[in-house]
Amino acid sequence: MSLVNIKIEGVPYQVEAGLTILEAARECGYNIPSLCTFNHGQCSLGSCRVCLVEATGARGLVASCVYPVAEGMEIRISSPKAVKARRTSVELLLSNHNRDCQQCSKNGNCELLNVAQITGAREGAFKGKKTSTTYDEFSPSIVRDTSKCILCGRCVVRCQEAHGNGILGFENRGFETIVAPAGNHSFANSPCLLCGQCVSVCPTGALMEKSEIWKVDKAMAEGKHVVVQTAPAVRASLGEEFGMKIGTPVTGKMVAALKRLGFDKVYDTNFGADLTIMEEAHELIARIKNGGTLPMITSCSPGWVNYAEYYYGDCTDHLSSCKSPHEMQGAIIKSYYAEKNGIDPKDIFVVSIMPCTAKKYEKERPQLAVNGIPDVDAVLTTRELGTLIKRSGINFTKLPDEEFDQDIMGIYSGAGVIFGVTGGVMEAALRTAYRTLMGEEYGPINFTEVRGFDGIKEATLNLAGNEIKIAVAHGMKNAKPIMDDIRAGKSPYTFIEIMCCPGGCINGGGQSYIRPSLLINEDADIIDTYKQKRADALYSEDERQTYRQSHNNPQIQQLYAEYLGEPNSHKAHELLHTTYVKDRVRFE
Repeated sequence: MSLVNIKIEGVPYQVEAGLTILEAARECGYNIPSLCTFNHGQCSLGSCRVCLVEATGARGLVASCVYPVAEGMEIRISSPKAVKARRTSVELLLSNHNRDCQQCSKNGNCELLNVAQITGAREGAFKGKKTSTTYDEFSPSIVRDTSKCILCGRCVVRCQEAHGNGILGFENRGFETIVAPAGNHSFANSPCLLCGQCVSVCPTGALMEKSEIWKVDKAMAEGKHVVVQTAPAVRASLGEEFGMKIGTPVTGKMVAALKRLGFDKVYDTNFGADLTIMEEAHELIARIKNGGTLPMITSCSPGWVNYAEYYYGDCTDHLSSCKSPHEMQGAIIKSYYAEKNGIDPKDIFVVSIMPCTAKKYEKERPQLAVNGIPDVDAVLTTRELGTLIKRSGINFTKLPDEEFDQDIMGIYSGAGVIFGVTGGVMEAALRTAYRTLMGEEYGPINFTEVRGFDGIKEATLNLAGNEIKIAVAHGMKNAKPIMDDIRAGKSPYTFIEIMCCPGGCINGGGQSYIRPSLLINEDADIIDTYKQKRADALYSEDERQTYRQSHNNPQIQQLYAEYLGEPNSHKAHELLHTTYVKDRVRFE
């Protein structure tokens, strides 16, 4: 690592060569006002001009987010020229911005208002015509409002970096420029994965999840039997909605809040994850033994399923036929649970709290309904749950730790918990596949080979004389080379886990925003560590569980004994398995 000598505000520092001025300044303890800070560690396109500074060797002011440091460079952040320029940049952004802040879903988390306050930007400093607005709410997952867009390009960069897709780009020219899918089409009419990564980095309310809180309110008002389930990753992020440190596990408080919100039953989707593993692990074993299509690929990530259907429709036979955990659990709630409690499935309303905006679309798929009744009726993101709790006046941090309802599907294993992080589905499946094939538990329990945030992880295992080569990928940019090999018939793998969002569900598009207030003190490295902190919360809960393999969950065993028969039985396929679209519109 080579170092260069620079000065910031007249103070000498040594920093790594190749850093931008913005990065170097942060390492040296300076927070230059910026709209790049919470873009998952990635710079935008330098277009917002909020982070302007003076630097020797440059012609005039430079955008610190894209300008590299150089030997002997002197940087002025607080000069009158730089201060005025940053304020003017923000005022220009505000001049073409819908300032109906009171009605904006991003109110309280708006980074534009944050930098406006820091820079002293004045409302109405520039007045005139505004760019024509596009309001797109046709997708079940994401709403796009160009009146709030500031053309920073963060969503464009995020989509490209995470998935290599480039669904979003700049349309039109000059004053009429907007950010949109090609041709300013709706998300509903584009090959968007609906994963919400763009939403998670939008600094304003230009991109937001499509709220379904009203559906829950309506179901409760109509007297429906409303059952809620929560995904594993939610507990690793929800505390952030209430000022708690990233990585604080809040399972007990989350349950207490849900019970106070009036849900009739509060369950953990980890039960559905255990059920998924039972079906998926046995499906894998059956494919190995019976010459089925290999490699088999996990199917619990709806963003990944969208990608597979759009771009690799000819390869969908490789996907596991298993529904995702919350869909499986919804199906069981409206069948087994309904029968046990004497409730008409039509009177049951299932709400899934998910870290994912693509789940909102997933529940709409006609393949995920039994006898015309959808498995799940509403999906709320982690952020929406935070909104529900706040509007009810619940003091979240003061809540006691309470337990999920324990009847029928209240017990879950540690294997179900780790579904929320990349590699977790693979590890959970291997724990059960090992037991099924070898007749004994895997001693170490943890399959650490599949942990971590490398884009593609590989391992080779020997199970009952079968050499199993496995792979784990997250982010479609990493999935593409794996899928290209499968299409070419040269994949070396037997089993593959693919998750749409980089890092897995802990980094889903519906998780809590990484807020400006977090970039202080011990959390100053949060851009680099927030995914690991959330992952650690899930792994620590796995370690604490009485049962750590899905097949050892006694309520899962009871479900099969009383209702399903055995994994991959006819009844299990009716309720828990799905099909895919091979001829969905292809976009190359």
